[in-house]
Amino acid sequence: MPILSTFKKGGIHPRDMKSLSSGCKISVLPMPNELVIPMSMHLGAPASLLKNVGDRVFRGEKIGQASGFISADVHSPADGVITAVKKVVLANGVVCDAAVIQTDSEQSNPFSVLRDWNSMSKEQILSEIKDKGIVGTGGATFPANVKLSIPEGKNVDALIINGVECEPYITADHRIMIEKPSEVLEGIMICAKVTSPRQIIIGIEENKPDAAEIIEKKIAELNLHHIRVRLLKMKYPQGDEKQLVKAILDKEIPSGKLPLDVGAVVVNIGTAWSIFKAVAYGQPLIERVVTISGECIKNPCNVIAPMGTKVSDFIEYAGGFKEEPDKMIAGGPMMGFSFFNEETPITKGTNGLLFIKDKKNYEKTACLSCGKCVSACPIGLLPTKMFALITNGKYEEAMKLNLMDCKECGCCAFSCPAHLDLVQAFKTGKKLGRKK
Repeated sequence: MPILSTFKKGGIHPRDMKSLSSGCKISVLPMPNELVIPMSMHLGAPASLLKNVGDRVFRGEKIGQASGFISADVHSPADGVITAVKKVVLANGVVCDAAVIQTDSEQSNPFSVLRDWNSMSKEQILSEIKDKGIVGTGGATFPANVKLSIPEGKNVDALIINGVECEPYITADHRIMIEKPSEVLEGIMICAKVTSPRQIIIGIEENKPDAAEIIEKKIAELNLHHIRVRLLKMKYPQGDEKQLVKAILDKEIPSGKLPLDVGAVVVNIGTAWSIFKAVAYGQPLIERVVTISGECIKNPCNVIAPMGTKVSDFIEYAGGFKEEPDKMIAGGPMMGFSFFNEETPITKGTNGLLFIKDKKNYEKTACLSCGKCVSACPIGLLPTKMFALITNGKYEEAMKLNLMDCKECGCCAFSCPAHLDLVQAFKTGKKLGRKK
């Protein structure tokens, strides 16, 4: 299992901070008394709520209907009664409808019978993935059935399984690989059945040697020798599709194109596990593993919890705060979202909740023209020039510099000695540039 060269252009090396939770086995959060289920837990159009106040719902029942091609169904994570329908503000700032479910004291388990997915056709598998509301659980939340539907005339050279998890603090996928290797590999085989790849490669960064070893042993045990594990050098943002394809296949995805345009399909480890549960057991994406970490939380942990669980329930489960955090972040510190309301619910893309100190009170200065942001950008953009154009209202000119290719990974801001709000400017520039 040789260590490959990582992607070559840009990137950074932040402290990974994973030791806080990497040794913590996945535990199960007790069912909260109340869940808040947003209708926008995925990329694209929000789901349309199918239920009303007073309706009884059951675990796994569809309560939100996908409202577009890029959308996803939403299911009840619990048996209970809908007590309210209200607007909520999610950690990423999205405002959407949500169903409040008062959960029953006893919960059913309708997903205990294993099904023979090998006898299912590609169309049946894709339909099952769609009907169970499976989206990318690494943070992007792109509908999995859309990603795995290969257009006529397209061939998949490589199915790449993303076990990189390069964001600091987050260890959810790491623990899934260690504790659920058979189920992960079966999920990968389901993905392979519908995409027909020439090769299957699992990319894992070198700070997870235990996960790589366990997966390799399970591959040998199950006689899945057509699946290979590639150990990669640590570098952020290697978990991004473009960088991962470059690191593993040495192929550059052109501007505005997708991995499939260079013959690749990339699936996250957690997503593969969710696909296994959906196809083999009929379980919708109603729960996920979340890393609870940061210097301020008493007991960092990895916990499987139902969608719609409020942040306050996680804080209580992890023993509360050792000290008051300066920041609460949903996701990782590089691409996650700071929020302030402990009643905020988790969504399908919430892989972590961080409670951290932010003692660095830097003073912003004018751009120093040092070029560090240019060197750090893994896409090869010109952050300093785009920032200047956007701050002067020249959004169309910024768009001509391929602003839309920016992944908002934060490498530029991390490297900036002037401490400029580069990522925020690029988000604003994209929104206003599209309106022109």
